Amino acid sequence: MSFLSAALDRVKPSATIAVTDKARALKAAGRNVIGLGAGEPDFDTPANIKLAAIHAIEAGKTKYTDVGGIPDLKEAIIAKFQRENGLTYKPNQVIVGTGGKQVLYNALMATINPGDEVIIPAPYWVSYPEMVALAGGESVPVVCTADRGFKLSAEDLEKAITPKTKWIILNSPSNPTGAAYTRAELKAITDVLVKHPHVWVMTDDMYEHLVYDDFVFATPAQIEPKLYDRTLTVNGVSKAYCMTGWRIGYAGGPAQLIKAMATIQSQSTSNPSSISQWAAVEALNGPQDFIPENNKVFKERRDLVVSMLNQAAGIDCPRPEGAFYVYPSCAGTIGKTSPSGKVIENDEDFVTELLESEGVAVVHGSAFGLGPAFRISYATKTSDLEDACKRIQRFCGNLR
Repeated sequence: MSFLSAALDRVKPSATIAVTDKARALKAAGRNVIGLGAGEPDFDTPANIKLAAIHAIEAGKTKYTDVGGIPDLKEAIIAKFQRENGLTYKPNQVIVGTGGKQVLYNALMATINPGDEVIIPAPYWVSYPEMVALAGGESVPVVCTADRGFKLSAEDLEKAITPKTKWIILNSPSNPTGAAYTRAELKAITDVLVKHPHVWVMTDDMYEHLVYDDFVFATPAQIEPKLYDRTLTVNGVSKAYCMTGWRIGYAGGPAQLIKAMATIQSQSTSNPSSISQWAAVEALNGPQDFIPENNKVFKERRDLVVSMLNQAAGIDCPRPEGAFYVYPSCAGTIGKTSPSGKVIENDEDFVTELLESEGVAVVHGSAFGLGPAFRISYATKTSDLEDACKRIQRFCGNLR
């Protein structure tokens, strides 16, 4: 329709949301569907955090707040960055948004001019290129294959940088692959970035606490202090604190950039929910002991899923270091015919047939910039994961 903005021509709807919606619709129609599309912990928000929100409501903390977040939450974020990442910020260097997604979006909207390039290692979270497109920029995907651990090399980064490069977006541990950069791998990348002072660094650290097997998390501004003045370190409470629906993300960065992001936010949503902000204060300042407990369950699920998927014909599933996703290749199924008679020509065919025939909803890898593969979120009941993996084994075994 002609009254719609031309900006809509530049973006696609979220593939992960589309899969989750389709699974929900099939369930509502009575189908037995296991949805493994949503990146959302199945654990409940911890009781102390819920209680902090209830107390905030009872105390009447229900009015507008400062656009960029209440002072108490900013102080909690500053303390978190110092304690966990060795990064020092002042209140005017911190912003709180309605989820990490809004923080990333505001940063791109505040900085991108037409023709500006943003380097995005692929596989990438589906929203990065679409947000860049909405801001009028150009995404420069750099494919990082499974044999490289789905990680960007210093050489490939060097090749991708041009005079038009404005940002690089780094997500570790990664959605969709679960790949996480070691300190040494990050150092190689930051060494390249130091040589290119016009390139800014946006880190999406949302899965920081979800790492396994003694992996030690690090973030670029911590590894290379020379990048501090051009790094936006983004995080939030959604994943580690099981607070996806509360919608609180935050970032630390240069004061000038934070101020520009607050300007964008002031004319779009204004402040994030006051109640959610008080809950986030408790999340960051309160007990953290439930995180390793949850991680123990996630690790068991990861190991179960990796083992079972590698027993499915034509599937090859690497073992990730973090987050709660696996990103198996389905290259061994391409060209085969499903029981319905459909020839599987790509990963989208694979996930469509898997949903139709076995009621397992996963997201196709080409949506994340690298196929043929698919993403499974193992942030769901262990019994459901086991059932889903058996169905995938059966589906793959029935391909001819």
